[in-house]
Amino acid sequence: MAKTEQKIHSFGLIGKNISYSFSKTYFNHKFTSMDLVNHSYENFDLSKIEEFPDLLKKHITLKGLNVTIPYKEAIIPYLDSLNKKAERIGAVNTIKFKKGSLIGYNTDVYGFKKSFQPFLKESHNKALILGTGGASKAVAFVLKELGISFKYVSRNPIGDQIGYTDLNKKIISSHTVLINCTPLGTFPDTEAKPELPYEFLTSSHLLFDLIYNPEKTAFLLSGERKGAIICNGRKMLELQAEKAWQIWNS
Repeated sequence: MAKTEQKIHSFGLIGKNISYSFSKTYFNHKFTSMDLVNHSYENFDLSKIEEFPDLLKKHITLKGLNVTIPYKEAIIPYLDSLNKKAERIGAVNTIKFKKGSLIGYNTDVYGFKKSFQPFLKESHNKALILGTGGASKAVAFVLKELGISFKYVSRNPIGDQIGYTDLNKKIISSHTVLINCTPLGTFPDTEAKPELPYEFLTSSHLLFDLIYNPEKTAFLLSGERKGAIICNGRKMLELQAEKAWQIWNS
């Protein structure tokens, strides 16, 4: 057991509509199991990112924060610096408080790569990333590292992105990895899912959903019915949380 701390150490998650989040339960259980009685973790639900400076003023014992939808990119101007990987990705999901400075990190990359890689087969060489928010940037970073080509799919495509209405049998057949980086399907709106031609999915496809609640989203269930390999985001979240804990304590 770790020695009981005397100094208060507060941590938390910033995001929007995050009452469902696993982070608070995960970390507070971790603190209890480690006998860190003066450690706490709470959710900070911000209606807009401009509320962040007031949060810092009210919670002076904060030692670290996690960042989730929709603020992984919007938080960057409020930070003093980014570590090299977070700077390259362009998104932050972990903040370390160090000597009065706020340093941004991205542990989504670590969590996604470790949880995604075991499911890959030789045929999984082209991917569709559904959504263009902060989480999608970490996914794209990993796909580049793994040598998997990809296309972004967006409701409002720009540049070389493609729209959901552009998806057809040819595109779905040739892109055997589909990764949902949107919040569609998150509890309680569990019937929602990205608008795809799911009828073209096969047992050759791999569907990965960053959502973990519910365990099988409508997106994953649609793939499972077609024999596709499926994986949710639970393991990714646990891995990125442990990496964040390492960063806060380094």
